[in-house]
Amino acid sequence: MNYNSTLNWMFSQLPMYQRQGATALKKDLTNSLALSKHLNFPEKKFKTIHVAGTNGKGSTSHMIASVLQEAGYKVGLYTSPHLKDFRERIKINGKVIKKIEVINFIKKNNLFLSENKLSFFEMTVGLAFDCFAKQQVDIAVIEVGLGGRLDSTNIITPEVSVITNIGLDHTQFLGETLPEIAFEKGGIIKENIPVVIGEYQEETFPVFEKIAKEKKSPLLLASKNIKENYLSDLKGSYQVNNIKTVVETVKVLKSKGFNISKEHVINGLHHVVKNTGLLGRWQQLNQQPKVICDTGHNKEGLTYVLNQLQNEEFNKLHFVFGVVNDKELKEILPMFPKNAVYYFCKPNIPRGLDALELQQKCLSFGLTGVTYSSVQEAYKTALKEALSNDLIFIGGSTFVVAEVV
Repeated sequence: MNYNSTLNWMFSQLPMYQRQGATALKKDLTNSLALSKHLNFPEKKFKTIHVAGTNGKGSTSHMIASVLQEAGYKVGLYTSPHLKDFRERIKINGKVIKKIEVINFIKKNNLFLSENKLSFFEMTVGLAFDCFAKQQVDIAVIEVGLGGRLDSTNIITPEVSVITNIGLDHTQFLGETLPEIAFEKGGIIKENIPVVIGEYQEETFPVFEKIAKEKKSPLLLASKNIKENYLSDLKGSYQVNNIKTVVETVKVLKSKGFNISKEHVINGLHHVVKNTGLLGRWQQLNQQPKVICDTGHNKEGLTYVLNQLQNEEFNKLHFVFGVVNDKELKEILPMFPKNAVYYFCKPNIPRGLDALELQQKCLSFGLTGVTYSSVQEAYKTALKEALSNDLIFIGGSTFVVAEVV
């Protein structure tokens, strides 16, 4: 097997939430625990930080990793989904793992993976833990894939658990209310392990308080305890909350013996993209016309993104827009600007919503534009039609952004 055939096997033969949706969700951690045992418990061979949340967990994970790298630690970073290359999910000191590591892991464990019907996500988590153990990282930042309590990553005992915020996303899996979703995210809270809550929310904080009390876990609220103003090279206005979460998390790590100075924090936050290779967070792709993309895709994330768009200076707004077919459009479409020109497109995955259907749904909310056969065609047309003082925004789905960056 070469790298491409290995990926094709992983993508096509095993369930994967990003492509299939509900059929990929597992109801317990049986497979993850079985794979861990099969691999000789790699996650027990390095320290970890566990990061969950509806929005901001990816940015927060990358920021923490960057700070730890600046402090001289060898840092593993597991995140999802990827934008361009599968290996973006598994990095060590900002460098993606080698293709041969993916090939060898699947080749060596193919029989076990097949017989136990492991999902794409379960095997990828196992691959990450196996790589981090073999490369002897000092610590790994592990981002939850979906929810927390039943997520494949939830077999670790971290130095600190982090929950950025709670929003109404993936309600078909996690619950219809904020407290129900908070319960699932709060499943990463472990016995006697500190937990940092990024944002105070009246409906969800009592849920975390109850779980933390039951687990005897120190509970820290980042939004109330941070006094200093730190800046980051991640320019989205929503990063302010994530920065506070990172600084509070660093305080916990320092209390556990990690040698992290204020200078490490400052430099780590300033060099997130350089240190970790993060893409797609309020990322500027072109100057004239100005082109910005962002992976925000649910109501809470899009609120920040669309508010920041209003603060940009431009003559006309061009919006390259596509979504997945399980998106609650009636929740988000009222937020979108009616004075923009929309370029409707379908992300190139099975879960992508047909561009014509998206156009029709948007029309009832006063959003008008033309459909295109692909994200690239939509983007290229927007570039042709936009004047130098216009702004092109690309978003609606991580998978739309992935096809452009």
